[in-house]
Amino acid sequence: MTAAPSPTWDPGQYLRHSRHRARPFADLLAQVGDLPGDPARIADLGCGPGNVTARLAVRWPTAHITGYDNSADMLARTEEHAGPTADGGRLDFAHADLTDWVPAETYDLITSNAALQWVPGHLDLLPGWLDALAPGGTLAFQVPNNTDAPLHVLLRELAASPRWKGLLGDTVRPADSVHAPLVYLDRLERAGCRTDVWETTYMQLLTGPDPVLDWTKGTALRPVLTALADDPEAQDAFVAAYRDLLREAYPAEPYGTVLPFRRLFAVACKEA
Repeated sequence: MTAAPSPTWDPGQYLRHSRHRARPFADLLAQVGDLPGDPARIADLGCGPGNVTARLAVRWPTAHITGYDNSADMLARTEEHAGPTADGGRLDFAHADLTDWVPAETYDLITSNAALQWVPGHLDLLPGWLDALAPGGTLAFQVPNNTDAPLHVLLRELAASPRWKGLLGDTVRPADSVHAPLVYLDRLERAGCRTDVWETTYMQLLTGPDPVLDWTKGTALRPVLTALADDPEAQDAFVAAYRDLLREAYPAEPYGTVLPFRRLFAVACKEA
């Protein structure tokens, strides 16, 4: 069986649905209170192209903010956001793999937007990140929590079918890549944090031809596209088969196609 490759990310494709992808981060930050440092030190883990990281500079314009990502293609797109911020702060970006990222300094806020589902064992990384927070600092993250949704179930079933299993192996993100809300709450409370964990299901209204497929091309489908990159014919065949399944699961309406999307949020404040 083939090992899961590290996905190759396409910033342009990812940003095609930037409004829907950015909204949960705004909802997450709305629940983050005052930070202990002034100016604050902030880390954004899995920053992608930097468009949502820039929102941190709007909320905390004097802060020194660093976005971390392991994709060179994503980091290349962050250049348009890097530099001094409005009130003397700074926004910069650096390469890091979250599977082994060890904070080298103290932060007032460590945040992550839709990245931890790609990090195996991320639950065990949380204590180390909490240790890097200043007293009164906050860890805040959100992850998609919808691996039971048709777009993921159909993707896993198709990849595991006889036609594709030999080529794809365990390429597709597994169903247990995100834990139940209570698991995060328990882990963060036992670490001594004041914790708020909740879920929200967004009724995302998508437009255009095969919009759910277009959505997955920016995220869930990336590992498959990466694994089949050297075989364009196979890649096209897989995408066509997946497209047909999605058309049936998410029928188009006169006003667009609805993609229900459940996300899990956690905000943990370290005791001062």
